[in-house]
Order: sequence, then structure tokens, then C-alpha cells
Amino acid sequence: MTIETPTESARADAKRRAIVEVARQVFLSQGYAAASMSEIAARVGGSKGTLYNYFRSKEELFSAFMTETCDRLATAFRSIPPIGQGRSVRDSLIDIGLTLMQFLMTDDFMAMHRLVLSEIPRFPEIGRMFYEAGPAKGEARFTGYFVDAMAAGRFPAGDPQAVGQRLKDLVLSDLYLRRMWGVLDGLTDAELRAHVADSVDVFLMVYAPELSGAA
Repeated sequence: MTIETPTESARADAKRRAIVEVARQVFLSQGYAAASMSEIAARVGGSKGTLYNYFRSKEELFSAFMTETCDRLATAFRSIPPIGQGRSVRDSLIDIGLTLMQFLMTDDFMAMHRLVLSEIPRFPEIGRMFYEAGPAKGEARFTGYFVDAMAAGRFPAGDPQAVGQRLKDLVLSDLYLRRMWGVLDGLTDAELRAHVADSVDVFLMVYAPELSGAA
């Protein structure tokens, strides 16, 4: 059994990150179908055999690219305190919604999502891979926020999964699709926050009217 030293492990991680970054550029510029492992290997600066030591297939490499992109949102969410802890529920929900939208509205995520949608008719498995790498984790995260808030008595009891899904849907409403369709270029931070705040107010009117605007 071969045991990697810390230095070897760091080099392997750096190599893997470099491969995923090159793959990202190739996938976004050429699409999934046209992208080849040979070209990715050539751009990385190694043999195709070396590339296959890190990723066994183009599908696996594409999955790594999507997972790495979506994991940036998970990192951003780690800094958000639980709902209603030390501040109003409304402010907590606005922060959660704003963090989500600031990530989803980026050029990188939009390009990846458009690529997935364009390739699904020929490669249905890509839709599943995208869902598992991003939306499914996001739904679980939103559910977790409300599981904790309900257990702590900071939000009315209910179905945390359904409640989390409704909040996400309201925050995404209108703006996300228009951005996806290319008819909305960009928004200022103030405009995006205003949209999220309006969405949260509608959400609270239905699920927790007693907490709307509460301190």
C-alpha cells in the first residue's frame, strides 16, 4: 500500500483543482458533448493517462466541475447564523435569501445552468448530476434552517421542507428566470436586497405573520 506524504497530497490536490478549472473552461466554451478528455489533458499539460488517474470519465469530471461550483454557495452559507438567533427572523431570512441570489445570479453559475439545460435532451444523466450537486443540497440546507428554528421555538411549527421550499421559490421568483433567459443583465446590491426583502415579507405573511418585521 502506498502512503502519500503531506507534500504529495497537496500536489495531487493542486493538480486536481487545475484539471477541474481547465475542464470548466472547456465545458463552458464547447459544451459537454463537444468537450474531449484529450483536449482537456492537452490544456492541463499532461497525458490523457494522467488525467484518467484523477477522473475515470468525462462524466465524472463534469460532475466534479458542477460540485466545485455549487460548493461555493455552501461556503457562503456557513457564515449565516441560525434563523432568529440574535436578530429578527425577517433579517435572518433576508440574509439567507440574499446569499442564495448573489450566488445564483453570477455569470459562472448562470453559464453552468444554461449548459446543463442545453445538454439534457442528449444526456439526461447530466440533469440528475446537476440536481444532486446543487439544488438538492440547497433544498436540504433550507430545510435544515427551519428544522432548527422550529425546534428552538423561533419559527411556528410546520413542515420544514415545505416551508424552506416556499421561501426559496419566492426569493427566486421572476428575477432568476429573467436572468437565465438573458433579458436581465444585472442588479445593484440594493435592488437585489429589495427584491429579497419583498419576497420574505410575502413569505412571512403566510407562514408567520406574527413575526413579520419583528425585532
